[in-house]
Amino acid sequence: MAEDLIRNWLNENQISEVECVVPDMAGNARGKFIPADKFIKEDSRLPQAILVSTVTGDYTEEESELVGPTDSDMMLVPDPDAMRVVPWATEPTGMIIHDCFTREGDLHPLATRNVLRQVLKLYEQEGWQPIVAPEVEFYLVQKNPDPDMELQPPIGRSGRREAGRQSYSIDAVNEFEHIVEEMYDHCEAQQLDVDTLIHESGLAQMEVNFLHGDALNLADQVFVFKRTMRETALRNGVFATFMAKPMAKEPGSALHIHQSIVDKDSGRNIFSSEDGEEHERFRHFIGGLQHYTPGAIAFFAPNVNSYRRLSPDFAAPTNMHWGHDNRTTGIRVPDSGPQARRVENRFPGADCNPYLAIAVSLACGYLGMKQRIDPLPPHEGDAYSEPLTVARNLEEALRLLDEHDDLKEVLGSHFIRAYHAVKSHEFEMFNKVISSWEREYLLLNV
Repeated sequence: MAEDLIRNWLNENQISEVECVVPDMAGNARGKFIPADKFIKEDSRLPQAILVSTVTGDYTEEESELVGPTDSDMMLVPDPDAMRVVPWATEPTGMIIHDCFTREGDLHPLATRNVLRQVLKLYEQEGWQPIVAPEVEFYLVQKNPDPDMELQPPIGRSGRREAGRQSYSIDAVNEFEHIVEEMYDHCEAQQLDVDTLIHESGLAQMEVNFLHGDALNLADQVFVFKRTMRETALRNGVFATFMAKPMAKEPGSALHIHQSIVDKDSGRNIFSSEDGEEHERFRHFIGGLQHYTPGAIAFFAPNVNSYRRLSPDFAAPTNMHWGHDNRTTGIRVPDSGPQARRVENRFPGADCNPYLAIAVSLACGYLGMKQRIDPLPPHEGDAYSEPLTVARNLEEALRLLDEHDDLKEVLGSHFIRAYHAVKSHEFEMFNKVISSWEREYLLLNV
């Protein structure tokens, strides 16, 4: 059945080449190009090692223990619900996201898409379906071929760079009208449910909101969108970056996740009781986020740069407070009716892997509901003025993750070991780099 759907889709769109794609640990696309006629006839495989490669392209010392010493292949199975035309390709090309399987036919435990599937299965067993709506921030920046040079906003159609804060400015967005219009065209061609676009507070910083829907589908859409936005920007002579904190004096970029849970049979929002009030499951979901986020921050802030964003100076959460319509808290409850009652997780950065960020956020809420964890009282004031309790670097975040055995069990102990190894390697590689700040202030002064 799936094979027929794929064959028909390839024929209808006259696809001549297929991008066989797998999201890696960082959330980037790995895979290979296959002629469409061979794609139908042959099985697709990739080395398991790509699932444990670092963001620098290296491999950890634990690679052979994580995927075996022989560097063997894993089996790839195309998902007919994740097929898209590549609108910028020079010849008719399709991109199909694949699921990774072991030789024994099991979902591969190190594939990040499978981690989300595993969490969603827990909800399915309860008769629940998570509904999510991501909000993704990013910057447009001038091309930067020299990594030693600081980033600058690009020149807009007026011939000038942005200066000052332009939050929600229509004219500031129109400075990059050609990029925005092409982005929307590409998103429409790929059936990405991009809703609104706004100008955020940073220089040439934008935010796109996605329509709410199925968690796996929305993770796929964010994964595809980040690639699409980077490609669109490149085609227009600039960079699009999803770094959490690309410029020292500008705000960071987030990937906020709105989450609600519905009963699969009735479609009713389980966060609301029959009289429309907050159900205890709603409070327990928030309690789970409060309790487990200290360990989960390693997924919401997965890179060494991520922790530069988590600062009260730039409107990013720094503690575990929650509140009603309070954007200074990391866990926000927007004003909404009973059927739209939801929780917004404001901790994840734009640099996160969307599959892992959504999976881990839902895992925290799931554990909260199952363990009946009560949250602290909602915060009424400015949470940025409260003590900072979030991890300040990736190494600290990984140590906190080790303390949460329940979260590790839900996500899979083998996966957690691999994630820990990859991110520890990245931290140690970063720690070897001597920064310009150190040369400036320590070279002759200590």
